[in-house]
Amino acid sequence: MKINFILILSILFNFIHTTPSKDDFNKKFIEVASKGNPTVVSIISETVRENNVFGGFGFGMPKEFEDMFPQFEERGRSLGSGVIIDEINGYIVTNNHVVERAESIKIVLFDDREYEAEIIGKHEQTDLAVLKIDAENLKQVDMGNSDNLSPGEWVIAIGSPFGINLNHTVTAGIISATGRSDVMSARNFEDFIQHDAAINPGNSGGGLFNLDGELIGINNAIATDGWSRTNAGVGFAIPINQTKRIIEDLITMGDVKGAWLGISFQEISENLSLKLNLNDTKGVMITQVLKNSPAETASLERQDVIIEIDGKKINGTSDLRNIIFHKYPGTEVNLTIIRKGKKLNKIVILSDRPSDDELYGSYETEKQDFDLLGLKVETDENGSIKVTEVKKESSASKEDIKSGDLITQIDEKNIENIEDYYDAIANISSGDMVLVGVTTINQSRNFSQTYSRYIAIKVD
Repeated sequence: MKINFILILSILFNFIHTTPSKDDFNKKFIEVASKGNPTVVSIISETVRENNVFGGFGFGMPKEFEDMFPQFEERGRSLGSGVIIDEINGYIVTNNHVVERAESIKIVLFDDREYEAEIIGKHEQTDLAVLKIDAENLKQVDMGNSDNLSPGEWVIAIGSPFGINLNHTVTAGIISATGRSDVMSARNFEDFIQHDAAINPGNSGGGLFNLDGELIGINNAIATDGWSRTNAGVGFAIPINQTKRIIEDLITMGDVKGAWLGISFQEISENLSLKLNLNDTKGVMITQVLKNSPAETASLERQDVIIEIDGKKINGTSDLRNIIFHKYPGTEVNLTIIRKGKKLNKIVILSDRPSDDELYGSYETEKQDFDLLGLKVETDENGSIKVTEVKKESSASKEDIKSGDLITQIDEKNIENIEDYYDAIANISSGDMVLVGVTTINQSRNFSQTYSRYIAIKVD
């Protein structure tokens, strides 16, 4: 057999010249930094709050002494980052927590120009905000597609960790995972990109870029050992595809209109999976269908298990919550459910989420008796969940929960509205031991005293 040396040499030559060199790799990172830096800004937020000598030492001021001690203003500054998304209109996206309490906001550009910014809109549950500056010659970012990301992919973070002197710091890492939820709060709409590019306080709101220099996420948070506030290799970014919808709503309406299905639901446990003859624990089970809701109109029922929405698999409660919220009210969705062992499809037209008062009315029609904790509750004037009656001889009564107490937490779930409360109740069963956070307010003639505690209640 003759060996074609020319062919072999040609193959070797092409291999050598197509394999990226160290210099090629370096140039790629330099190009992304050069392209991304002008689109990232530093954000200096100034906050002002009223205080007095008692408050300064951490004590409350008795009302009868308020006139004796004048109020004074405390000013504070915090630093964050942002990304220019519209060079014509001067729009900048950042995290809500960077600007939520700001009295004034200053933007510092890559070329050191400074501008005062106004808040166009902000949304707490997605932790996003849009700012606006009146400036020329801005450079807007190129948007990427966060749906195509994979663990192991290189990413670059740009932001301002620890202060304005370290603005436009560039760090690199890889994507550790996608679809992370329940990181900051189970009540938020989270679908984080987890990555290990170094980010620290001040990086919040900054950009996460792919190696094409496209924005694929907004850096949001870090996870630490609980003692340190610095990077430990676990950072989280909001995917840009999730951000686009929120940005559009904030710019056009100043708020975000999420869709609503009208159900309470829970995760599928191993025992529940066996009981319902399911193949696995994927999906969520409906525990309550609210009156006059899209779910009721579509004839969804308790114990239906939702496994897909528009062909996208539902692994757990975070998937369902995020997918529904990021749809617009009026959107038609196709739910694949399992009902008594049979797979069905249900078409549902989503609606606006009603007010908490309206939701409470829906729950109340189905919750006339004491609930599993031995309580009756209502929403008070501040939107908190207040106990109105405690069942005699119940575990709650024996643990000294009283009418007027506020329920703030059930196990790991923070209770901020009536929907949270009944979602938490739906996840417990008779015989369970439940940790309940309770706040008691004792009123006297001159002042009120508030104290909080945790109570372990065995469900009757």
